[in-house]
Amino acid sequence: MARGLFPWGFFRKPLYIQARFSYLHMKYLFFSWLAVFVGSWIVYVEYSSYTEMCRGHECKNSICDKYKKGVIDGSACSSLCEKQTLYLGKCLTANPNSQVYSGSWGDLEGVIKCQMEEAPRYDLGGEPRKETSAAFNKPTKGTSVEKFREMITDHLKAKVGDQANLAELATQVLSIADGNKDSHISLPEARSTWALLQLNEFLLALVLHDREHTPKLLGFCGDLYVMEKVPHSPLYGISLPWIIEMWIPAGLRRSMDQWFTPSWPHKAKISIGLLELVEDIFHGTFGSFLMCDVSATTFGYNDRHDLKVMDARHIVPEAIFQEVIRQQRCDVDEDCLYGADCLTSCDLTKHRCTTEVTRPNLAKACDALKDYILRGAPSDMSEELEKQLYACIALKGSAEQMEIEHSLILNNLKTLLWKKISHTKDS
Repeated sequence: MARGLFPWGFFRKPLYIQARFSYLHMKYLFFSWLAVFVGSWIVYVEYSSYTEMCRGHECKNSICDKYKKGVIDGSACSSLCEKQTLYLGKCLTANPNSQVYSGSWGDLEGVIKCQMEEAPRYDLGGEPRKETSAAFNKPTKGTSVEKFREMITDHLKAKVGDQANLAELATQVLSIADGNKDSHISLPEARSTWALLQLNEFLLALVLHDREHTPKLLGFCGDLYVMEKVPHSPLYGISLPWIIEMWIPAGLRRSMDQWFTPSWPHKAKISIGLLELVEDIFHGTFGSFLMCDVSATTFGYNDRHDLKVMDARHIVPEAIFQEVIRQQRCDVDEDCLYGADCLTSCDLTKHRCTTEVTRPNLAKACDALKDYILRGAPSDMSEELEKQLYACIALKGSAEQMEIEHSLILNNLKTLLWKKISHTKDS
């Protein structure tokens, strides 16, 4: 009778539905909380990374403070610190010691680079700046223009060797030092120029000023300087969020890097530009330089598809590299690495690094170009192009030890590419 009066099925069904609803509710709350937690953590990490990496406004404030005190001066100082017509835009910094921002200066678009106080003035052989004013204490008060010229010449000689036309390069430096073009170099202008001379990138821009491999210097204030904007950078590759990047296989990632590149004739012209850069800095007018980071992010190109060096911090004078690396203590060859790929061998009898790099600039350049230039190459030349590229990549030892082979491979590659595009408008 009780069974008939109280149908237990009536109560069980609502209880089951209620339990199921409670379970789904808890599951929803858990995953919502997890999503909020993970999202907040990602935002925190990204913000912390950004604030640690992007300190351009600190750099600007430091520079403007010195400008207002009369310590430094330059063609960009007034626009940066008084007129406020030189703006820092998007942060492009990859190293907190060297701040890089997109920027605008009136009608000009550029890239603003500023050195933080703890940054060494030379990546090789330089002393870190210990104090705020230490980078701007030379030349001293009372130094004549001729004495300053002598300082510049001696400095250049120490960095690139005793070249025949150092006097010409020193004159070029003095021309840049006169920021306001009043035919007079003030002490603050001289101090700014001296600080810039300690930077590899500025030195390379001076050495290659007539070859157009480097962006033009638009202005400077202390060791903050403005370069012309390169419209297309990096040379190739796409940027993905790290959480996606970690799930992509390396082979697929290399293929993806080549998806958004110019047409093959344009890539050929850009590649020739990189080969010409290698040629120009090997026994060039002002000595030899080593390319210690030949990656896509280091280079870009303009609308005419001329190659431009975006980051020259790791293109260093060979004489300076050898002077410093021979003092490096080592137990294995890997201890003798500078930058991404300037590697020498370890002399185990002395536990000191040797001075000769294991791979020349050309081999590293060909390695960087291999996937880039082979993808989409015309069928009638792709086999020969691949053969020459692999012969180039296989080069070992310093270029001086195999100068003839080095020059032959470089010229053969340039000739092969030029022949294919010389009859087109892309050349």
